[in-house]
Amino acid sequence: MKAMIELKNVTKHYHEVKAVDQLNLKILKGEIFGLLGPNGAGKSTTIHMLLGLTEPTEGEVYVCGIHATTRPIEVKKRVGFLPDDVGFYEDMTGLENLVLTAKLNGVKEDMAKERALSLLKQVGLQDAAHKKTGQFSRGMRQRLGLADVLMKNPEVVILDEPTLGIDPKGIQEFLTMIRSLSKEQGLTVLLSSHQLHQVQQICDRVGIFVKGSLLAQGDMESLQQQLFDDDSVQYKVEVGSKDEHAIESLRNLPFVKKVGLQPDGKWLVQLKKGNQGELAKKIVEMNLDLISLEKISYGLDDIYQRYFQGGEALGSS
Repeated sequence: MKAMIELKNVTKHYHEVKAVDQLNLKILKGEIFGLLGPNGAGKSTTIHMLLGLTEPTEGEVYVCGIHATTRPIEVKKRVGFLPDDVGFYEDMTGLENLVLTAKLNGVKEDMAKERALSLLKQVGLQDAAHKKTGQFSRGMRQRLGLADVLMKNPEVVILDEPTLGIDPKGIQEFLTMIRSLSKEQGLTVLLSSHQLHQVQQICDRVGIFVKGSLLAQGDMESLQQQLFDDDSVQYKVEVGSKDEHAIESLRNLPFVKKVGLQPDGKWLVQLKKGNQGELAKKIVEMNLDLISLEKISYGLDDIYQRYFQGGEALGSS
């Protein structure tokens, strides 16, 4: 599948500060990729390089197959960018602002108005089309910003902390809208955020960005494997007996690394990777009543905390 965003060994220095360090990243067509990290991690610098607003000190940046440093105008024609705070002419209506954007992009006025009205409907602002943007709430401004981004039919949409200051209901609606638009129109989306649950909700893959370095990237399963497995998997097991002898028998199995009895009465069993199928079989062979067996999976919160607590060590291993 075609790579819509590609960074190859990209480094960016600001005087003595290394804002981005040897970044390699490829985002495919139609993918929603979440760039997750705290403020100051280098996310905005990366976005500015993608948009051709600043040049990398080293490395190559491509967007839609176009070199972003040498051909930034061509990149801007294909990319829609939504910053964390969108600026509009506040004495103009939402519709008027969108029509102006369309005309600046070479769209004729009658077509511009038709497209603007259609986009206002898509982002749920049809009833506010003739309201001045100075009266818009922050959530409404971000919705209008998304419509503004889509006016030029971009191939790639870059969102930089787009949900800051929006209420929880508005965030949910905004993210759902992004997901739908991406799937319906085949848009490639790069979402930069420090909000864990938001990234987890809509992104196909996530990259964890700390101190200018991309420490890990992948879907949830691959991040779990990179971060938590240590060549093992864990299960919570509930059986009809709490017999210590049975626990000891499990500990002695060659594919079991660790067994412990939890406060809730369940066993926590850590297995060597690749032997998951043996656990249930052995419990039954031991004549224990198997009530439940649950593989423990880690959410993005756990992954985020693990990386941020030990980011330097993990990054250098």
